[in-house]
Amino acid sequence: MSDAARSEDTTGEPAETVQVAPGNYVIRTPEYLLNTGLVIGKNKALVVDTGAGPRQARRIYAAVRRLTKLPLAVVNTHFHYDHVFGNDYFAAQGVHDFYAHRSCAHDIAENGALQRAAVAETEPEMAAAEGAYTAIRIPTKLVDTETTVDLGGVSVKLFHLGLGHTDGDLLVGSPSTLFAGDLVEQGAPPAFEDSYPRDWVETLRRISGLRHEYDVLVPGHGQTVSDAFVKNMCETMALAVRMGEQASRDTPADATKAIPILPYGPVQSRSLLQRLKANR
Repeated sequence: MSDAARSEDTTGEPAETVQVAPGNYVIRTPEYLLNTGLVIGKNKALVVDTGAGPRQARRIYAAVRRLTKLPLAVVNTHFHYDHVFGNDYFAAQGVHDFYAHRSCAHDIAENGALQRAAVAETEPEMAAAEGAYTAIRIPTKLVDTETTVDLGGVSVKLFHLGLGHTDGDLLVGSPSTLFAGDLVEQGAPPAFEDSYPRDWVETLRRISGLRHEYDVLVPGHGQTVSDAFVKNMCETMALAVRMGEQASRDTPADATKAIPILPYGPVQSRSLLQRLKANR
């Protein structure tokens, strides 16, 4: 990693920009430790996730514009507020193409307003739906399994490997870098609230199977990771799923008795058990 830079913006702590491969960048903003990706081609650049509202999106956009003046497209890796609520700000800057998995777009349309309250501390205008750039913008370039975005000399593949963190996770693969969204997360345990844990394990195995195709793997939050990290995440989750399912068989009336022995904290463990039950 090299070429660190900082965007000039007075609305909050500046975004840090790190080059992870030629033409491939991670823009890190302190809110939610979000990683926004940027892939630059000859004719266009692709932004991966836009932040939790106009305040964060403004700083992400400033960092992008320090690196390129090319026309932009956006891809949302999945539907959670910290990845999609900056879309309206980017649309106001002239972005027309917003890509997402079909299920992600559906979830934004159906449940986007319900997530506004989650950003009250960092994005009060977004939470209140008041002020500029606070609309919930739904992607219209929909992906079912796979599509390719031509940036001019650089082709970026958007693809879905299965259920996982949500029902609509997209991976974004440039010739050098895989942006994995929250299917892979560093520095915090997996977030299970909208997840499909059994399927997530298999999706992580499929991500590990791509290890020879990419030089860099960028998670949705935290630092870049190795294949060993992905395998460990997969093995830990597989163990947690097995333990949770055994607890459901042993004490079907109260599987939460297994929480103290699961390999996550109590909040994540409770969410995991709830999702195992919901998806049974």
